[in-house]
Amino acid sequence: MKPVVVMLSINLALAGVNILLKEILSEGISQLVIVMYRQTISALFLSPIAYFWERKTRPQLTAYILFLLFISSLVGMEKVDMKSKGGRAKVLGTLVCISGNLILILYKGMPLTSPGSATGKTNGVHPTVQPERPERWLIGSLVLTAGCFMWSSWFLMQSRVGKVYPCQYSSTCIMSFFSAIQSVVLHLIIDTKNSVFVVKGKSAILSLIYAGSVGSGLCYVGMSWCVKKKGPVFTAAFTPFMELFAAIFDFFILHEQIHLGSVVGSVLIISGMYILLWGKDREAKECAVKQTVSVEEGYGDSTIPSSNTNAVEQI
Repeated sequence: MKPVVVMLSINLALAGVNILLKEILSEGISQLVIVMYRQTISALFLSPIAYFWERKTRPQLTAYILFLLFISSLVGMEKVDMKSKGGRAKVLGTLVCISGNLILILYKGMPLTSPGSATGKTNGVHPTVQPERPERWLIGSLVLTAGCFMWSSWFLMQSRVGKVYPCQYSSTCIMSFFSAIQSVVLHLIIDTKNSVFVVKGKSAILSLIYAGSVGSGLCYVGMSWCVKKKGPVFTAAFTPFMELFAAIFDFFILHEQIHLGSVVGSVLIISGMYILLWGKDREAKECAVKQTVSVEEGYGDSTIPSSNTNAVEQI
């Protein structure tokens, strides 16, 4: 139950980060600059915690561990037994979650709330937004797909890192440090115009501090802990809840309208997560029963030869 609460809290916090970053991006700040500040704040925030909290248990940092922290190797980490009810439930729950997430993002549907509160956002809060060209939608979709692919590979990587370097604070701090360096290099290469580099405004600074310390710091530490406890599939399965919480924040904070697609997608996400968790619990119980039976059979086989040997010796 504790990993479930942790993952729900993490996705709630990350949804808040996305809402805050949406406001910062509307001010014209470059995405790479935001990533640079966010990851730098995360590394600075976690470094003293990692040093004092894990200094007695931290193993030696080898080149192999650094390589795992820098880039991920895609390997299969989850076994699915389609012959068992638990395995089929895991697959079904995952498909339902994915379907709900796609509906929540791609399907809008009819509005379920009045548009009066949503129109109040256009009275000068956001500056003029330039319409995007159609080719940018294609490039953005490809980049977003690649980002989802890399995001899923992080969970697999973290499962391996947790075995050779079981220090969540230190590994997250090092990962944030590498990410900050990469974002600086990419910004210098791509953004030659040197757009908005200095962040101004109290709200933008506080948003970046929250995004770095909580979003890229504590949330990633919590996800690393959940991967260690429950595995990468369990941890990644909660990702659609971020979209659900973001839709709720859009309605209550940004006063966006609620549409039918958001409600249908949210119901499917929650239902799929329940099916997936039930399947993993059922599969864990089935594995425990199989291990108990195999141990008992092995113990029974090992006692037979010893009794026969004693009988021969008596004869």
